[in-house]
Amino acid sequence: MSREVLLEVTKVKKHFPIKKKMFSKQPQKWVKAVDDISFEIHKGEALGLIGESGCGKSTVARLIMGLYTPTAGSVYYKGQTLDEIGLKKFRSQVSMVFQDPYSSLDPRMSVQRIIEEPLRVHTKLSARERRNVLVPILERIGMTQEVLSKYPGEFSGGQRQRIGIARALVTNPELIICDEPVSALDVSVQSSVLNLLKEMQKSLGLSYLFISHDISVVKHICDRIAVMYLGHIVEIADKNELFKNTMHPYARALMSAVPIPDPTQNRERILLQGELPSPIDSPSGCPFRTRCPHAMPVCTERMPELQHMGNNHLVACYLYQDGGEK
Repeated sequence: MSREVLLEVTKVKKHFPIKKKMFSKQPQKWVKAVDDISFEIHKGEALGLIGESGCGKSTVARLIMGLYTPTAGSVYYKGQTLDEIGLKKFRSQVSMVFQDPYSSLDPRMSVQRIIEEPLRVHTKLSARERRNVLVPILERIGMTQEVLSKYPGEFSGGQRQRIGIARALVTNPELIICDEPVSALDVSVQSSVLNLLKEMQKSLGLSYLFISHDISVVKHICDRIAVMYLGHIVEIADKNELFKNTMHPYARALMSAVPIPDPTQNRERILLQGELPSPIDSPSGCPFRTRCPHAMPVCTERMPELQHMGNNHLVACYLYQDGGEK
């Protein structure tokens, strides 16, 4: 039985204009940060979004949250666009955990004021009622109510990120966008924050869009994984299927870079040639063709579309356009 689709991103693009020089006759150029992507997040699911730095992952998060207006395409939440729902109502049901726990918390505000701020915006609860909401959330993230009177500067990076998670939870959302939530933390702290997120998903029935460049982290917490390259999604699959049967040449190169904890095992490392193209002057057709060892003439003509390959596995590559590798 298929699960309810909570969030749907359909053919979304985000192109940022580059300011032209005065009196220049050169045509207007655009940074194609996100270029025609589509995916779904189901109720109770954690979808991972991975790719190199600069591929557009964080722009996707900002588009979903309504911080950017799409150049084209639409974001649907429970079948409605953000305009139909209204941003204020949408953000009471969808929260975000940011990458840097130092810059995402106002150092002049107490922990209580930081966590209860969404309640001030989205509810009419009294001060006493807001505090009653905070206490069980603090217990869930492993803190006591004594921290409410303190300020962010009194906490470590891991503790600050837990405070950020508490702020995201306070309106009882169904979906949380996690934008590199552990990349700024020490390795010793990352596992405790990841385990907290995983436990909350199970106990609260949360859904996640989990953005990261660390494939091992994404594998630990996510059910499905989408691979992104230069503004395009090139492969989507269940995590076990993706690791067992990686199809897209770029995704294969990413997987080959994942460290193996067993020193007796060897894995062939795939080294990509060339530099990541600029999103201003991206290659025609498939954006990966300039670095792909399997590039064909058709790759220069148009971007391949995501095609179903069975086992809930989608890939955008002309190697599989007839349903099998050539």
